[in-house]
Amino acid sequence: MTDRIHALLFDLGGVILEIDFSRVFAIWSEHSGVPAAVIRSRFSFDASYRAHECGEIAAATYFDSLRVALGIRISDAQFRAGWNAIFVGEVPGIRGLLAQAKQLVPLYAFSNSNAEHHAYWARQYADILSNFQRIFVSYELGRRKPEAEAFAAIASAIGVPLENILFFDDTDENVGSARRLGMRAIHVKSIADIKDALGNIGILSCRRTPASSKRR
Repeated sequence: MTDRIHALLFDLGGVILEIDFSRVFAIWSEHSGVPAAVIRSRFSFDASYRAHECGEIAAATYFDSLRVALGIRISDAQFRAGWNAIFVGEVPGIRGLLAQAKQLVPLYAFSNSNAEHHAYWARQYADILSNFQRIFVSYELGRRKPEAEAFAAIASAIGVPLENILFFDDTDENVGSARRLGMRAIHVKSIADIKDALGNIGILSCRRTPASSKRR
């Protein structure tokens, strides 16, 4: 089936890189003296969050909005320290899958991300990210998942029709949007979902991962 799939498109957070928002709130709590649970309850993916990911506002402006929303008074540097702590490391086993897949199909990534996070993960995880021919970031595109225009822009940039792209994402909303556009899309709940999908298109010889070995 590789004749139908001309490119693989991966989300980063939750698919390639493990993320943990609790690490963010813990550091902000340490600096502010406000309990992490309280900060978590006040945090939301609001209009300022989306504007930050679309490159419409800078980090300093977003951090100003967080001071109001979270009710904490910490410096930009302290916000940044917590903000970048969200990244835990590579998803176990993903490196080998990417190494195999790129031998047959070009790999791309698409992340809803901002300039602060981009600067951090591009440096911290440069080795594994080198598997991708290009990484698209929402703040550079000016559009974010699940917007149809974002997927269309990527398809145009890589020269591959949407129906010939296989997309991996851990968010159901993004997967649903991709499917409505005619893309093949996989809702990633564990690395086994990626393995099975790559097996189904003939990239991996072994399709099924035993249930006991799935990452929890």
